[in-house]
Amino acid sequence: MISEIIAHIRELYQTPEAFIPLHEPRFVGNEKKYVADAIDSTFVSSVGAYVDKFEEMMCQITGSKYAVAIVNGTNALHLALVLADVEKDDEVLTQALTFVATANAISYAHAIPHFVDVDSDTMGLSPSALETYLLEIAEMREGFCYNKNTGRRIKACIPMHTFGLPMRIDALAALCAKYNIALIEDSAESLGSYYKNKHTGRFGKLGVFSFNGNKTVTSGGGGAIITDDLDLAKRAKHLSTQAKVAHKWEFVHDEIGYNYRMPNLNAALACAQLEQLNLFVENKRETASKYISFMANYSSEAKFKSEIEGAKANYWLCSLEFPNETEKNKFLETTNSQGVMTRPIWRLMNRLPQFSNFPKSDLSNSEYLEERIVNIPSSVRI
Repeated sequence: MISEIIAHIRELYQTPEAFIPLHEPRFVGNEKKYVADAIDSTFVSSVGAYVDKFEEMMCQITGSKYAVAIVNGTNALHLALVLADVEKDDEVLTQALTFVATANAISYAHAIPHFVDVDSDTMGLSPSALETYLLEIAEMREGFCYNKNTGRRIKACIPMHTFGLPMRIDALAALCAKYNIALIEDSAESLGSYYKNKHTGRFGKLGVFSFNGNKTVTSGGGGAIITDDLDLAKRAKHLSTQAKVAHKWEFVHDEIGYNYRMPNLNAALACAQLEQLNLFVENKRETASKYISFMANYSSEAKFKSEIEGAKANYWLCSLEFPNETEKNKFLETTNSQGVMTRPIWRLMNRLPQFSNFPKSDLSNSEYLEERIVNIPSSVRI
C-alpha cells in the first residue's frame, strides 16, 4: 500500500522524482507588486495602508465585525487571553492534542493549561467529553466556574480546529456559555473553513488566525484576532501597539502593552495571498477529494480524515489514520526516505516535560490519535 500511496502523491503533484514537501506557499498573484509598493511607501513597520486593508479583508472573509492584525498566531492567542481577562493561576481548558503554541500562549498569560480530550473524528476538543468532565470537577461560585479539585477558577477555553477540520464548535460554545467560560477559538489552521455556514473563529468571544509560512495563505509571519465586540477590538489594537495613548508627539503608555502589531510589509504579502484564498481552498478541497477516492481502495489499512456533517474544511493538512503505531511509523520511515515528506501528529501536550504536571481529563481519544495520525503532502497543486 505504501508504494501505491507514494505513487499517487507523485502523480497528484506531477513530481516523478524530486522532493515533495508537506506544505509550501504559492505566490501566484500580486505578492511582489504589493510588497514592492509597501517598500516604496517607506511604511514597512506596524503603520501602513496594507495593515488596514488586511483587517478589512479579514472582516469580509470571516464575516466578523472587527479584525486586528497581529505579528503572529501565538502572540494573537496570548493577547486574546489578556483580552478575556485571564489572570495568573486561572485555568484554561484546551485540548492535549494541539500544536505547542496553544499551551505556550496560556503559559505566557501566567495561567494553567488544563488538558481535555478530543473527538476522534474531528480531532478537535470534544464538547460531550468536556460536559461530562465539568459535571465531575466544576462548581459555580459568584458567577464563575471553579475546579473543585484545585480551587482555581476555570476562566477560558481554547479549542482548535485541527488541520482545518471544523470541530463541533456550536455545542462547545453553548457549554462555555452555561459555565461562564470565555471561548477563544484557535482557528490558526482553519482560514476558509466553515461550520454550519459560519466561518470558524466566530463562535466565541474571540477568534485567532495564523499566517505562518506553512499556512493556507501566508504573510511569512503574521496573525489576526477577530471579534464582534467593539471594545475588545479597540483594546486589542491598543495593547498590540505598546498601549500608547494617541498623541502627535508625546510618549504616554497607560498600561502594560505589547509589540504585537503586524508590520505593513507582512500585511502587503498577506493581502495578496488573501485575494487567492477561495482559489486555494477550492484547490485543496479537490486534492482532499482525490485522496478520499484513492484511499477508499485501502480503507482497511489507512483511513483519510474527512470533514464531519455540517462542516466545510479548508483541508490545510490532509491526514491518514493508521490501525496502529507500528504501521504509522513504517509509513513515516518509507515515505520520508523516498522523498515524500510526511509528519506525525503532535506529541500530546501533557507528555511534554514543561506541561506534564498540569491537570487533565481522560485522554483516550487523544492518545489513540497520537499513535495513528500522519499528515501527507497538502500544498496547493499547480
